[in-house]
Amino acid sequence: MTCPYLEYRDEGDGRSFETARAYCGAADGFVQPMRADVCNDRYDLDHTTDCEIYRAHENGL
Repeated sequence: MTCPYLEYRDEGDGRSFETARAYCGAADGFVQPMRADVCNDRYDLDHTTDCEIYRAHENGL
């Protein structure tokens, strides 16, 4: 299961991109590829335990 706040956008912040980039709805911004690995639960990562942005958003912080 991937993070429900993750989406891929090919434009944003007044720019457009050839390749869609990872966008975090919880952080309201684009995230680095390493962060997207956490969002996608790759490499035995789990966004519910390994992402401080997800945890803070879910806890209303």
